[in-house]
Amino acid sequence: MYEQTEKTIKIIIIDDHQLFREGVKRILAMEDNFDIIAEGDDGAKAMQLVEQCQPDVILMDINMPKVNGVEATRQLIEAYPGIKVLILSIHDDETYVTHVLKTGASGYLLKEMDADSLIEAVKVVADGGAYIHPKVTHNLINEYRRLASDKTQETEIGFREVEYRRPLHVLTRRECEVLQLMTDGKSNRSIGEILFISEKTVKNHVSNILQKMNVNDRTQAVVEAIKNGWVIVR
Repeated sequence: MYEQTEKTIKIIIIDDHQLFREGVKRILAMEDNFDIIAEGDDGAKAMQLVEQCQPDVILMDINMPKVNGVEATRQLIEAYPGIKVLILSIHDDETYVTHVLKTGASGYLLKEMDADSLIEAVKVVADGGAYIHPKVTHNLINEYRRLASDKTQETEIGFREVEYRRPLHVLTRRECEVLQLMTDGKSNRSIGEILFISEKTVKNHVSNILQKMNVNDRTQAVVEAIKNGWVIVR
């Protein structure tokens, strides 16, 4: 979805498992404009490294000794409001996600993600967008729908019950299919396998969907689609 730019993206990796850090570094090294400038194994180290290195993106684990990733992110955002933190976690529970995003993190990835998703997430976040793992997005949407069924909270979260209808006045039939599969929490690779099209074609469809819906990322597209009744949450 995001094309490689000439600008070098400076990255810091914070995770207490060295083998995982090494794996992430090998994946990011596939991109010519990614520069891993530092790494650490604790949230406290993150503060020190950011001050020294001034990165564009920080990849931050949640579960770490001493200072965990949630607290480290909160401290970093307070000290450096423009810093972009991309969370790496094994937890797909929506309570973790909402808690972390409230600290100001720009994205949330599961450690089960594929290499392409990691690379895309770094590019999106570095460019000022937000990126949430498709599986996590699906869980968040289900939670919002559950809350929306409670009349006492309907006004607060802004959802309403609407009749399902395809947005053929905005998107093509194929783009409608892709949007539905995005809502189902499918990755680009999975969408391609389901629709029998290439992953590159899926990325092009997603890019067109975001442009036509005038949103910045997949999460915003899915939330807007649900609000408008363009997809079925199942």
